Amino acid sequence: MSQGMYGFVSIIVSVALIGVSWWALQAFRFDLFLKNPQGPQAKLLQIIMSIFLGYQMASFLMEYLGWSLIFGQIFS
Repeated sequence: MSQGMYGFVSIIVSVALIGVSWWALQAFRFDLFLKNPQGPQAKLLQIIMSIFLGYQMASFLMEYLGWSLIFGQIFS
């Protein structure tokens, strides 16, 4: 896979997984831990958490893809 294609796939995977993280965090009950769960600070916390989780998942998947590509080159 070329470096440009790898970068494009990485961006798409990152944005998609940030969206999935945002969707998943909507089920979390922030009202149990925050004073004002509907306030702007709580929304900012949700955004930061979704970016962090999405980035971590995307990093794992892209490293796994890289390892898979290297593993494929070993046997060919």
